Amino acid sequence: MKGGVLVLALTRLTISHFRSHQLARLNFDGRPVAIFGPNGAGKTNILEAVSMFSPGRGIRRASAADMTRRPGAPGWKLSAELRSQEQSHEIETWSEEGASRLIRIDGKPASQVALGRLVRMVWLVPAMDRLWTEGPDGRRRFLDRMTMSFDPSHAETVLVYEKAMRERNRLLREQVRDTHWYVALEAQMASAGHHIHCARQAALASLHAAQAEAETAFPAAELELVQTEGAMPENEADLREALAGNRFRDLAAGRTLIGPHRSDLLGVYAAKGVPASDCSTGEQKALLVSLILSNARALAQTSSAPLILLLDEVAAHLDAGRRASLYEEICALGAQAWMTGTGPELFAELGSRAQYLNITEVAGASNVEVVSSA
Repeated sequence: MKGGVLVLALTRLTISHFRSHQLARLNFDGRPVAIFGPNGAGKTNILEAVSMFSPGRGIRRASAADMTRRPGAPGWKLSAELRSQEQSHEIETWSEEGASRLIRIDGKPASQVALGRLVRMVWLVPAMDRLWTEGPDGRRRFLDRMTMSFDPSHAETVLVYEKAMRERNRLLREQVRDTHWYVALEAQMASAGHHIHCARQAALASLHAAQAEAETAFPAAELELVQTEGAMPENEADLREALAGNRFRDLAAGRTLIGPHRSDLLGVYAAKGVPASDCSTGEQKALLVSLILSNARALAQTSSAPLILLLDEVAAHLDAGRRASLYEEICALGAQAWMTGTGPELFAELGSRAQYLNITEVAGASNVEVVSSA
């Protein structure tokens, strides 16, 4: 709820030749959606389909070709109606013959950034359970996805930075020493890199504020953005000078050693003062859920766009008490949460506050049945 008004999100979803789903037409009323069924039946594929209505490559970070139902389908198509209290939009996204996906909003070609402005999406998938123990790359992707939820243009800024850095790294590997080849690339990297760093810091500030203002059953995490080596320059000019001054070392390494691509996200279990990487599996999961909820809470307070949460197997490591607390927080947010689990008992605490989908596999394809309750 926002100001006592239910904010709707996806009210209609059509899935065609996407992963294990040959064709599914579904209608929703804005309540959380609980999806249950056996492993391999196609539950996560529905969440992935919904995630394609946001910028990027979806919850699996898969190629468009990998999403096509096999055998025989030349491509896939997803369409949805997105509704809020003020307006509604018809959204289509599709891929043919494995090509990059295309997007239409209200019948007109649109960009991925335009999707991010219509709906804010946050997700939690099992692969994120390794967040605190994997390498910095995974934590940067996690933070950038959160940052993008606040600022949809962040994705394009990251792409600009990475493209310029790839070109600079090519010059470094080829041992090009002519300064003129580097100046324009480093100016581009400095501009984009400074914006990336500032946007990440702003996202962390929003998360900290959302954690501090909430009473929740999930533990708070103290977060800090650090560099794997040295310190991140504080402004664009300093970053440009640092890149120029570091060319000798970068030439020896064959890659760029300074910039936002060298940042890492550190987390500490606030109440215990223990690094997240040293916490138990259950504590790490609880900290992760806490961050996702804080992200959603901050978005609900600062954005007028509908909010969607995608929570894949979210209840797998939660006891009944924490599951009930999670569902209470989701319902209080007024967000349309899409959740998966192997059995209906995992959603018992939701009762009539949710809509339910039972997913089974029939003749090699996913079958979706709308049921009245868990």
